[in-house]
Amino acid sequence: MKKLFLPLLLAFAAIGAIGIYFTNILMFMKKKEDELIKTREMKAKRWIAEEFDKLPKTSVTVDSPFGYSLDCLFVAPHKSNKWMIFCHGITENKYNSIKYMNLFLKKGFNAVLYDHRRHGASGGKSSSYGYYEKWDLEAIINELKKRQGKDVYFGIHGESMGAVTALLYGGSVKDDAAFYVADCPFSTLRAQVLYRLREETPLPSWFVMPIGNAFLKIRDGYCFQDVSPIDAVRQIVHPVMFIHSKLDAFIPASMTQALYEAKPGKKQLWLAEKGGHAQSFNENQEEYETYIDQFLEYMETSTDA
Repeated sequence: MKKLFLPLLLAFAAIGAIGIYFTNILMFMKKKEDELIKTREMKAKRWIAEEFDKLPKTSVTVDSPFGYSLDCLFVAPHKSNKWMIFCHGITENKYNSIKYMNLFLKKGFNAVLYDHRRHGASGGKSSSYGYYEKWDLEAIINELKKRQGKDVYFGIHGESMGAVTALLYGGSVKDDAAFYVADCPFSTLRAQVLYRLREETPLPSWFVMPIGNAFLKIRDGYCFQDVSPIDAVRQIVHPVMFIHSKLDAFIPASMTQALYEAKPGKKQLWLAEKGGHAQSFNENQEEYETYIDQFLEYMETSTDA
C-alpha cells in the first residue's frame, strides 16, 4: 500500500498542475496594455483622436448579471434609431472597435462600444470566450432598448471572441438583432483549444484535454462543449455576414467556412486574401467596406428566409 501511495500522490499532483496551468492560460490570457492599443490604432490612423473627440458620446456603466460593471460608450452622431453594437476580441478593448465603428457611422448607424469582462475598464475576473460574455451582451442590448425603445433597429459586429459572443447570443439567448457580422470566430471552443494545443505544445491532447475540461468546469463553471457557435448559428434566423482571412494561423478560416455552411437562411461569406488573425479589415479596408455594403444591400433586397 505504501509503495502505491507515492506514485498516486505524484499522479494527482501532476494532473492538478496540468489542470491549473491549462485553465490559467484560458481564463487569464495576457491582455494587451490599453495604451499599446491606443498607440497602435492611432499610428495606423484607424483612430483619429480629433475626429473621435468631436463625436457626441455618453459614458455608460451597465451592470452585468454576474455582479460586475461593464464600461460602455454610446456614440450617437445621427438622429436615427439605427445602432451597431461592437464586441472586441480577446486581449483587446473597446477602442480596438473604433475602426469598425467608423465604417458603420458612415452608413448612418449610431454605435455602442464596450469592454468585455476582464478587459479595459470593465470588471470580471476571467475570460470565458463567449460563455458569460453572451449574457453581458444581453445586458448591453437591454440598456440600448431602455434608452432607445424596444423597437430599436440594431446589428452586432464581433471580432474573434467578440464574433463568438455575438453568435452565441443570437443562437442561444435571443435572436433579436437585425443582423450579425462575425469576423474570424471559431466553430467550437473544444476544436479551437485542441488546434492551439497541437500547434503550440508537444503534450498529448488525449491526456490534456479531459483534464483541462474538468478543471475549467470546476474553476469557471462551464465546459468546452458549452461554447459552440456552430450549434448556435443553426438557431439564428436573422442574416449573418461571415468574414475571415485565409492566412489566419490562430483560428483557421475553415472554422468560419463550417459556420457559414451550418447557418440556415440569409448569410454571406467573405474570405479575405490578405491578413492574419483579426486583420481582415486592417489589410483589406476597401474590400471590407465593399463587402459590408453588399451585405447591407442584400438584406434589404433579399426576400428568402
